[in-house]
Amino acid sequence: MHFYIKNMVCNRCKMAVQKEFEKTGLMPITIELGEVETAETISKEQLEELENALKHLGFELIDDKKSRLIEQIKTEIIRLIHHSEEIENTNLSSLLSEKLHYEYNYISNLFSEVEGTTIEKYFIAQRIEKVKELLVYDELSLSQIAIQLGYSSTAYLSSQFKKVTGLTPTFYKSLKETKRKNIDEL
Repeated sequence: MHFYIKNMVCNRCKMAVQKEFEKTGLMPITIELGEVETAETISKEQLEELENALKHLGFELIDDKKSRLIEQIKTEIIRLIHHSEEIENTNLSSLLSEKLHYEYNYISNLFSEVEGTTIEKYFIAQRIEKVKELLVYDELSLSQIAIQLGYSSTAYLSSQFKKVTGLTPTFYKSLKETKRKNIDEL
């Protein structure tokens, strides 16, 4: 049986979700960001128990096709930005079309209609959050961050960062309190 789960954005999320599935007597075959597959079928009681347990942890089972597709778009973008070593100069529309097996116009319009923002703006918000994370860690220079996140130049990264946050990367780095957001809040 295949389950789609909203707000599953990191490896800790995968572990938490696995634990809840196991508590309800379901042994996952595979667990990916946003998806769980089990061999067993689920009873109504187990489904209700699972839904409540997941909701308590901030997750949500998704049962309609459009919501699953929106979550898959978000998952692919999060995987690209937060779980890959280096973002090549990837054409986002081609990547999403290839991974999700839909024309980009369809998924773009659906995403905008449901989320109230464009895929591109969501992608930029995720990249800026990753920049903030890397600035706080203080292990990479701004030019190294630009390369890692697929920016064409440090100037472009700085310009986009200021446009989104209202701050320069250097000033942001100097702030004592961080203003980062959780990935699932973007």
